[in-house]
Amino acid sequence: MNTPHRRRARGGAAAIAVVALLSACSAEPESVTSPVLSPSAAPAPSATTDALEPVALSGDPVDVVTGLEAPWSIAFLGDTAIVSERDSGRILELDDDGDAREITTVPGVVAGGEGGLLGLAVDADERLFAYSTGADGNRIHRFDMSGEPGALAADEPETILDGLPSSRTHNGGRIAIGPDGMLYASAGDAGDPDSAQDTDSLGGKILRMTLDGDAPDDNPIAGSLVYSLGHRNVQGLDWAEDGTMFATEFGQNTWDELNLIEPGANYGWPVVEGIVGRSEFVDPVQQWSPADASPSGMAIVGGTVFVANLRGQLLRTVPLGDTTQAADELAGEFGRLRDVVEAPDGSLWVLTNNTDGRGDPGATDDRILRIPLSPAA
Repeated sequence: MNTPHRRRARGGAAAIAVVALLSACSAEPESVTSPVLSPSAAPAPSATTDALEPVALSGDPVDVVTGLEAPWSIAFLGDTAIVSERDSGRILELDDDGDAREITTVPGVVAGGEGGLLGLAVDADERLFAYSTGADGNRIHRFDMSGEPGALAADEPETILDGLPSSRTHNGGRIAIGPDGMLYASAGDAGDPDSAQDTDSLGGKILRMTLDGDAPDDNPIAGSLVYSLGHRNVQGLDWAEDGTMFATEFGQNTWDELNLIEPGANYGWPVVEGIVGRSEFVDPVQQWSPADASPSGMAIVGGTVFVANLRGQLLRTVPLGDTTQAADELAGEFGRLRDVVEAPDGSLWVLTNNTDGRGDPGATDDRILRIPLSPAA
């Protein structure tokens, strides 16, 4: 059993010099300016994504598993798929026959609205990380794993971060291990829009931390987990092969967004939504009406971004060579789509989300679909 180690969420009192560059961010967010970027912050995006070969769907979807209840995230421990269920708090492993087996239940999960057990991630040492809502806010647990596929077991969880803002909506919840080996997490504004412009709050941010939950020395703000700010509710995180980071984000009533993430950059919420051309904010590379999108999980395979959409009920593809373009796949065929990942065999797995209280579930929902990929024409 691990000895519990808990790091309480905080924005970083060491950020005073940066905060001074924000003009009354809580009282008058319309006058905010972006923090100075730290030249040591890493990794920075590169300009070589247009050289990556795009891929496309190349076959019919087939069921990997059916009968899931409000699933939220897929991760892989080796070749074994691990799935979170939002409301039950269960973490499941899938076998080759499409059966789901409970590994563990995350303790203290408080499910309600959009809260519950959300994102999963696995590090290079095959430790499992889980983001969930508890009685005192959102938190991240780390589990040491043991056993073989079909009989995986999780040790007692270690809380590496807690006290993140939570509410019935806007909990963020996506976590991922970056190419730099750090853990990234999306924290929503939890119904407090002005927190997204406040560097002393972790609400409305993308966070970057060590695998113990500490702030890396090269983060944009010394002593703070904040990697980027001005976010409403980031739902997807991934990196291209060259290290360029992208994120999907729920807007309010105007624009949902696909953003290229730069360390220390300000993405504008709640001052602006979508493309506005203001120098103090970073514009999204693409925007969509919320009715046609609600972009959730994302996966970048080769030169293509795949985005699972909830309200839009489709899988959207965006070529990295021209991120102003997009194509729609699976439109209306499987209902709400929550997550999309590249499987170890190179196929694309898509997670539906029709049993979360907002969808229209079929007899075998929810499910994971497997779709082969091939180089795009």
